[in-house]
Amino acid sequence: MRAAVVSSPGLDNLSVVELPDPEPGPGEVLVRVRAATLNYRDLLTVEGGYGSRQKSENLIPVSDGAGEVAAVGDGVTRFKPGDRVVANFFQEWLAGEPREDVMHSGLGGMIDGMATELRVLPEHGLAHTPAHLSDAEAAALPCAGLTAWSAVVDQGGAKPGDLVLTQGSGGVSVFALQFARLLGCEVIATSSSDTKLERLRELGADHLINYADTPEWARVAREMSGGRGLDLVVEVGGAGTLEQSIKAVRLGGAIALIGVLSGANHEFRLPLVVTRKVRLEGVTCGSYEQFAAMLRAVEVSGLRPALDETRFALDELPAAFAHMREGRHFGKIVIEI
Repeated sequence: MRAAVVSSPGLDNLSVVELPDPEPGPGEVLVRVRAATLNYRDLLTVEGGYGSRQKSENLIPVSDGAGEVAAVGDGVTRFKPGDRVVANFFQEWLAGEPREDVMHSGLGGMIDGMATELRVLPEHGLAHTPAHLSDAEAAALPCAGLTAWSAVVDQGGAKPGDLVLTQGSGGVSVFALQFARLLGCEVIATSSSDTKLERLRELGADHLINYADTPEWARVAREMSGGRGLDLVVEVGGAGTLEQSIKAVRLGGAIALIGVLSGANHEFRLPLVVTRKVRLEGVTCGSYEQFAAMLRAVEVSGLRPALDETRFALDELPAAFAHMREGRHFGKIVIEI
């Protein structure tokens, strides 16, 4: 089989090599991977920036992938050859609160990922692909989709009529917009690109803010709320946007903290959080139980993930990461395998 391998940290050390075809053992499933999609976390792991939560040598990167079952091992009952499947991000986080051991089971981190033609995974780490989705669309769901689902539904607790703000047009933010609209929420979407803002409007955004034109966007967001403030902010920017999020959220509102795209360290005024009873909670993907619930919602609603127009082959994985770093993409970047 062909697989992308990072021999040591650095994009220059990423290459596609020939490896022996794996075989499934008891309780395992051999997946023929047809598509993978990129997350910013994948770029960090290739460059060695994920610290103790990643292999330092000979890592097969990329957490998100989908395809069909090629073979099953003894004892497998939920899947058969030919079934279309998608892999859960944390292979061992099945339900409940996270534990330290399950946090080391993220694909493309401490264990090999999905940038490969064949991948053996435990039966409990796979789910059936919603029938209306392509493999590329299904591959968009495990990390970005589930992170957004956790941020909006499980941890954010969004309800019909709530006002939710999403930041940018990356995978998590677009999914957060889609899930918030699915719940009947009103959504403010931000971007530095008017073209991307129009695409976010097409996906259901009710209000738009160009944060390049309006760096102090919290004031505008509060005006859109009638002065009350936002119920939930899906915060992917980090240090560069957190203060605006805190100013924009209502008394008792929530900020789902996911990304650090604009920086990791920042001093902000703690009294704003304390005196206004703001709930600030980190989001790290989710469990298989949450993944299954999200997949049911996607199937029942007919929701389709937003995919970037530019596609890449496995051999073009370095170019795909460069495309991600440039930030010109909209939605998920697809690797066709």
